[in-house]
Amino acid sequence: MRRPDRKRRNAAHSPVLKTRRLRLRPLVEEDAPALHPMLADADLMAYSADGPLGSVDDVRSYLAEEAAPGNQRTWAITRTGDDRAIGWVSGSEADGESDGRGVTEIGFILAREAWGRGIAREAVSAVIDRLFAEGRSRVFADADTENAASIVLLERLGFRRERLLRDEWETHLGLRDSLIYGLCADSWQAAGRA
Repeated sequence: MRRPDRKRRNAAHSPVLKTRRLRLRPLVEEDAPALHPMLADADLMAYSADGPLGSVDDVRSYLAEEAAPGNQRTWAITRTGDDRAIGWVSGSEADGESDGRGVTEIGFILAREAWGRGIAREAVSAVIDRLFAEGRSRVFADADTENAASIVLLERLGFRRERLLRDEWETHLGLRDSLIYGLCADSWQAAGRA
């Protein structure tokens, strides 16, 4: 998923979230060495606005922005009993939602070593549960049209495709199309996911 380039506003601290296998805690700059291999992976970062990051210092700067106070909360994905970050899930308040109760954009990334085990689904579900429990009415995600893995995950979680935006993102690959997927709290609850 892409990292939103939204103006940051006040937001609450990212509380620790726990699932059966995972512990989601606030992302910190000190996660840079653990996340460097993931963020330097050209294939994994193909759909990121910034592209691969070359050094641990580049990753540290990137994480400083991700973890900065503002309208975005970012949870590092860690396994229970192992505090090493293997990815993250972020939630950014949509423009005009300064009260933090309406619409939130989510994004996520997971290290290749953790793929195929349901970890991304478990982590993203935990964040969605939290957002809806806090009173959000809708969560949406912006996926590159060629990012099949993210699209499959969103659809499995019950997100619905809402629109296609042509030439929406200026990235390291040039202009890219975006698919917007949305999920409403009542749909999440009706599916028994809450």
